Amino acid sequence: MFEQIVEIISKQLKADPEKILPKTNVMEDLGADSLDVVELLMSIEESFEVTVPDEDIPALKTVQDIVDYVESHQ
Repeated sequence: MFEQIVEIISKQLKADPEKILPKTNVMEDLGADSLDVVELLMSIEESFEVTVPDEDIPALKTVQDIVDYVESHQ
């Protein structure tokens, strides 16, 4: 699952997948803004058939946060 999420992030944010680690902060390390994060989460929701309510978005800072969230909500 980690690899699939990295692939989505790298495509969406035009980032080098080799540089995306579990501890990578999507906004600070990859330069995503809030709109990028919303679009990224929409792609992840579609790919993994999960729903991320708006109130959960602030907790999803790192790639590992996103992986853990998706795994626990599938």
